Amino acid sequence: MSALYRIAVVVSHFNRGVTENLLSGARTACEEFEIDLPDRDVYSVPGAFELPILAGEAVASGRYDGVVCLGAVIRGETPHFDYVCDQAAAGILRVSLDSGVPVTFSVLTTDTVEQAMARAGGDVGNKGYEGVVGLLRTIDEMRRVGTGG
Repeated sequence: MSALYRIAVVVSHFNRGVTENLLSGARTACEEFEIDLPDRDVYSVPGAFELPILAGEAVASGRYDGVVCLGAVIRGETPHFDYVCDQAAAGILRVSLDSGVPVTFSVLTTDTVEQAMARAGGDVGNKGYEGVVGLLRTIDEMRRVGTGG
């Protein structure tokens, strides 16, 4: 991987304690791979449901090689969890497939806050970090194929 990437990060504010840790992981990955991630390239939305619309806007701007979407949806007592998870995933996938620009799904979908924290810098790693690494690998492979980035 090279330092020739321009990425955006879209992060949900819902479950902020978790998503701030995911953003920290994403920033760490950017530092390790010598990628600039200025604050102007980090966008926030209220919740995971809104991630696709802003990811689509970032892609449409033409300024980015890829987008990382960060969020945390924690199961509650109602089926709301299922609707939000399904639509966030489908929307993010649609943005990526429709645009040909990679958009990674680093949205935690867990049963408990403890499970989310374990995946946001705890025992299970940091899915924000992994989202950036996965995005860079995808951009590299698309460039190798000659279709993207």
